[in-house]
Amino acid sequence: MTDKRRKNGEEIEYGPLGPGHAPAKDPMKGLRGVMAGTLVMESISLLLVLTVIARVDNGAHWTTFNWVYVTVVGVAMFLVAFMQKRPWAMTVNWVLQIAAVAGFLVHYSMGVMALIFVAVWFYIMHLRKVLLERMRRGLLVTQHT
Repeated sequence: MTDKRRKNGEEIEYGPLGPGHAPAKDPMKGLRGVMAGTLVMESISLLLVLTVIARVDNGAHWTTFNWVYVTVVGVAMFLVAFMQKRPWAMTVNWVLQIAAVAGFLVHYSMGVMALIFVAVWFYIMHLRKVLLERMRRGLLVTQHT
């Protein structure tokens, strides 16, 4: 049994316990931790591309531009991982994902790793959307304790 109410002219379907109150613990804090951890893992993975471009084809891909590009993107991801509480963090995360996918110009291994992590980021965005919707509808346990 669900409860339907109007809020700001929009009909919202609440859970059986109603809208509840603000969650006792911030559920977005855990999601920010997941995003930070993902960025750290991605940073490590992309920095490992340096060994690939140094060794594959007898170092043919080891140019100044290539190793600087990989290093800048990898270190930037690592630094931004610790700034996930900032309002602009999500935008920077996606800009870094685009920069990582552009790594196909450096070496295909960087581009492939970036595509794998882009899929992870789409899943994280899906989880975020579901979490926000559940909060809006009052379906989180901590909204009723």
